[in-house]
Amino acid sequence: MANFTIEFFRVRLCDEAHATLDRIAIIANDLDSATIKAKSLFDTLEMPQKPDGLRILDQVNHVLFAWKPDGPNA
Repeated sequence: MANFTIEFFRVRLCDEAHATLDRIAIIANDLDSATIKAKSLFDTLEMPQKPDGLRILDQVNHVLFAWKPDGPNA
């Protein structure tokens, strides 16, 4: 089991600036399990705005996975 943080963000088109909408700490068996959980939360989590994408971070805030539903790894 490992600790991960899922970070949901919006992207400003004019300069590609990212704004974090929400951060959720989870415990998952591995990165694959965390990825499945993060994608399932993408459309179901109540947030003030619809996110453009998400990132999964490890315990020291290194990005392990980044995803946008319209991106190449959608």
